Amino acid sequence: MYHLDGYGEMIADRVRTPAYMEALRRTIRPGSVVVEIGTGPGTFAVLACQLGASRVFAIESEDIIQVARENAAKNGCSDRIEFYEAVSTSVTLPARADLIFSDLRGVLPQFSLHIPSIVDARRRFLAPGGVLVPQRDTVYAAIVEVPELYEESVGIWEHSGFDQDLGPAHRLAVNNFYKLGRKPAKCLAHPQAWAVLDYMGIESPDFCKGLQWSVEQAGTGHGFLLWFDTELTDGVSISNAPGETRTIYQPLLFPWIHPVPLVPGQVVNVEFEAKLVGSDYVWRWTSQINGVNTSGKSSHEFNQSTLGGTIMSPARLRKAASGFVPQLNDEGLLDRKILEMMDGKASLEQIARRLVAEDPKRFASWQDALAITSALSRKYSR
Repeated sequence: MYHLDGYGEMIADRVRTPAYMEALRRTIRPGSVVVEIGTGPGTFAVLACQLGASRVFAIESEDIIQVARENAAKNGCSDRIEFYEAVSTSVTLPARADLIFSDLRGVLPQFSLHIPSIVDARRRFLAPGGVLVPQRDTVYAAIVEVPELYEESVGIWEHSGFDQDLGPAHRLAVNNFYKLGRKPAKCLAHPQAWAVLDYMGIESPDFCKGLQWSVEQAGTGHGFLLWFDTELTDGVSISNAPGETRTIYQPLLFPWIHPVPLVPGQVVNVEFEAKLVGSDYVWRWTSQINGVNTSGKSSHEFNQSTLGGTIMSPARLRKAASGFVPQLNDEGLLDRKILEMMDGKASLEQIARRLVAEDPKRFASWQDALAITSALSRKYSR
């Protein structure tokens, strides 16, 4: 969930925002029916109206939708924008759209439920001959030398200044990925396309592909950098590649377990896999580095996964095991009791007062009980 400053950063992005504005100018026609998934503060929904859309369905699951409603009213668009406060996959629209646009990515397109949401919207919302913005994302990978980022994210656990072996933390660190930010990055071999996401045809959110490089520049390899180029519509594209104008999207480093000196001609193989599990991606990168390098060592093999970078105590792992037999704790019993009281007949205040009457030791006042009942209501009530 973004805070208002997060939405402000997206609007202020001088790469992303002008490109999306131009894409909408090129795709919206007078009378167009438009869907925006993830409208945020509603700026693009209002822009769609200003560009001639006759009807805009603006979908947003977070509370920022209230700002969007007020922005629409302030700009005289309330009569043409219909707001849906829900995730798009649970929404039913009264008409099909000529255009669906969205920006549901993280720093890579393989982020949360981005792809399933687009696939669902394309099937249920898009009219025949309709257009998607963006049209396509291409994810690139390159072997990189990034000493500052590697030291801050991975090396710190080996050179912390403490007279301790911090191997357990280092093991977790090398199985995670890190944003490049403003730190320098040197590509030691030409970037290669790892995944092409054509949103008019894509079906699966999962990706797996192997790549091979022959090292072109001598240097110290710290891992792989991934970024994406996006084609919003014909003639309008943006990129978060290293060296491009900085944007809110940042390239990601998938580190090696340790830095590797590389010389021209060495062969590097990697298999990248991104698999959607629930609402999050699990990443795996398996690397093989062949050929004699400056240290005289002939090969390295690294098998890494974000599963190995997950911090989870044995107690939590035990509770997630398939054979675990769960039993509600006191908090769970209370939540179940409150949910059973939400029968469509009692108000939240009535439920809260009943809780106080039944358990005065737990709640000092009905207002204390109301805080819990309100939280459950926001999550589960219709």
